[in-house]
Amino acid sequence: MNSRILALIAAFTVSFIYGLNHTIAKVLMPDIIKPYGFILLRVSGAMVLFWFISLFYKAEKVDRKDWWRFIACAIFGMVLNMNTFFKGLELSTPINSSVIITLSPVFLLVLSAFVLKERITLLKGLGVFLGLVGALVLILFGVKSQANAPNIPLGNLLFLVNALSYACYLVFVKKLVGKYKPITLLKYLFLIAFIINIPIGGSQLSEVVWSGLDFSSIWKIAFVVIATTVLTYLFNIYALKQLSPSTIGVFIYLQPLVAAIYAMVTGADQLTTLRIIAATLIFAGVYLATRKKKINTVEDE
Repeated sequence: MNSRILALIAAFTVSFIYGLNHTIAKVLMPDIIKPYGFILLRVSGAMVLFWFISLFYKAEKVDRKDWWRFIACAIFGMVLNMNTFFKGLELSTPINSSVIITLSPVFLLVLSAFVLKERITLLKGLGVFLGLVGALVLILFGVKSQANAPNIPLGNLLFLVNALSYACYLVFVKKLVGKYKPITLLKYLFLIAFIINIPIGGSQLSEVVWSGLDFSSIWKIAFVVIATTVLTYLFNIYALKQLSPSTIGVFIYLQPLVAAIYAMVTGADQLTTLRIIAATLIFAGVYLATRKKKINTVEDE
């Protein structure tokens, strides 16, 4: 099996795990563990595992000029990204989170225009507009609250910040994946993120009553730390070595499908007409914003 196929499988696995995580992490918050404490647990657990794995690899030296990019990746990928997502998940619903996260490719396009000076055509601009309208529909007109989602509009707004920060992470980390081994990269990123997250989630993590956890809570926490954190970031770095960020972004479309099916099967969430309309606008926008220009066509895309 060639490396590109393995990279595609890795990207597929990442989105599949994330799709399940929207519901699995949701049911743990805030009764079992609060969101910022959960993030500190995720980051610290991943840090320990990556540093342990690194013992079996030859150490690499990080160039001094790259440390600012390591710090930026940690902030956008393991601090801002994670905290806004889990806080949003506490306030909103799994299906909302999985729909809004698909805006990451749109934000990637916008960031490329500013950072890489790539031109946004009229069609792609329309895609950006439709995607943002879909997100605003969920934020402004979503149900104000329900039993397991006390502030849906605010939660959806945090998902929007999450999607933007994840796009920033992909832009910053792309130049590092070809220079360093995945383990080297991730052990330092999670070390930096661990240090930054201590004052954010330390008090909430200390409130967890570990002796009172049942098996259901334990396996869900383990899934979030091992699968949703260690495996997804490791697989994402591996996939980025072979694929472009935009190609990986396509797999984000899998998340709403997996999340919706799992959430409805477990009774954690349900589809509504508003969500279907918003999802349609977002998917249409992302399609227009990320579609490739056809060869031998006179249309300016």
